[in-house]
Amino acid sequence: MSTTAKVWMDGLWMDSHGCETFSAFDPSSGTAIGDRFPVSDWIDCERALAAADAVFQIMCDVPRDRISRFLESYAAAIEHDSVGLAELAHQETGLPITPRLKDVELPRTVSQLRQAAAACREGSWALPTIDSKAGIRSVHAAIGPVLVIGPNNFPFAFNGISGGDFAAAIAAGNPVIAKGHPSHPGTTLRLAGLASKCLSESGLPSALVQLIYRMPGDIGLQMIGDHRLASVGFTGSKSAGLKIKQVCDQHGKPAYLEMSSINPVLILPAALNQRAAELAQEFSGSCLMGAGQFCTNPGLIILVGEANSLEFLSAVKEKFIAAPTGTLLSRQVLDSVLEGIAKVHAAGAELLTGGRAATDNGRMAIENSLLHVSGQKFLENPTAFQTEMFGPVSLIVTAKDVEQARAILQRLEGNLTGCIYSSADGSDEAAYARLAPVLRQRVGRLLNDKMPTGVAVSAAMNHGGPFPATGHPGFTAVGIPASLRRFSALHCYDNVRPERLPLILQDANPSQAWRLVDGQWTQ
Repeated sequence: MSTTAKVWMDGLWMDSHGCETFSAFDPSSGTAIGDRFPVSDWIDCERALAAADAVFQIMCDVPRDRISRFLESYAAAIEHDSVGLAELAHQETGLPITPRLKDVELPRTVSQLRQAAAACREGSWALPTIDSKAGIRSVHAAIGPVLVIGPNNFPFAFNGISGGDFAAAIAAGNPVIAKGHPSHPGTTLRLAGLASKCLSESGLPSALVQLIYRMPGDIGLQMIGDHRLASVGFTGSKSAGLKIKQVCDQHGKPAYLEMSSINPVLILPAALNQRAAELAQEFSGSCLMGAGQFCTNPGLIILVGEANSLEFLSAVKEKFIAAPTGTLLSRQVLDSVLEGIAKVHAAGAELLTGGRAATDNGRMAIENSLLHVSGQKFLENPTAFQTEMFGPVSLIVTAKDVEQARAILQRLEGNLTGCIYSSADGSDEAAYARLAPVLRQRVGRLLNDKMPTGVAVSAAMNHGGPFPATGHPGFTAVGIPASLRRFSALHCYDNVRPERLPLILQDANPSQAWRLVDGQWTQ
């Protein structure tokens, strides 16, 4: 008989006050697995908010090195438990243990935590700035309690209690209330157990990290609007993200939202003519990887020049038909992608292959699906043709020439990424010069001759973009130290007595952080 998991609040594992529960489902079989998990009510949320608020009042006095040691200890604990974590996440998501979970995502998660620890210890992420002549000093400092809401497709690297938003918020000195995703609650609970042990050994306040698995939508929005919550980090659907944004805007607090992206890929005429088969292979592999369940999945391909498009279309169609169907994360994902295909098809796109559920023995799956539309048809209804289809699906648009391709780009919404493939001999340079500036304005990361699926954990990375890809084009969810500054407030000190300044701004500061002092960087 299954038991009901406890929530982690105010430093304690306790029974939820909520009366409802839910189970995880194995998407490979469609059956419920594991324990029951509570759906928290307002009493749970109130307790978590009160504890986080109390912790924040004392966090300014906590040495940075202590926070860093917690993050490093947590990273080591995850690394040590990698086999068990990967097996459990596989059961709950259907994602392959190897290489996806154990060999790629878990090491990335550990790396993020360690990079955040290093940034916290070094301190220059906070941009301490000193103007001695004017007697003014400023620094980025913790903003307050942060609610981190993770997505369904990355049970480790974007999890509310282990992912990039979590690592950044903690490293910046904020208490975190983690909201798990119902697609992988057991994995989240196991991670929380590791975090709880590391936190108790760190000497940090016991309520620095808290966990709620789920709450009704209206309760979640009430929690987001509460004055004690300072900020939200969210990765998920556009519909949910817009509701969060509305509440945060009403209450004047920042929300960092990753919501929707179809990641346009342009293939210029000479490149299409010279290596259509090669590009078809590269695109198919990227689109179908992980059953297409990546926020950087190439969901829109724009072929520039109709004359050379037939070979590419034919080759991609063959590869989509021949490739096995991947397991989707949940019934909700399956229903959503079928709905998206139906919407794009109804708008006038031709369904070249796929478009139907491919469930067998309860497995959540869809046929690899490819749609096609002319450039003119796209321009007649660009909103419908930019519907995100979160799965092994893509829409190919054939633009008759560079100018029509430019008109298509001008109608695109904001995206996380955009890519342009061009010839190596320079024959596409004029087309690139005409199109790249338009695409550049509409994406966070511009790629050349490379599919967008991978997101390196690099200080130079931007995993963000114009609305509706995210809620603000100036911030990134991946890339340390920049990601830490999302969860900060800029604090300015004017004529404040030296002994009252934060240590990092004092003239006798022993910190290793680089500081901008009277226009010169110094350490």
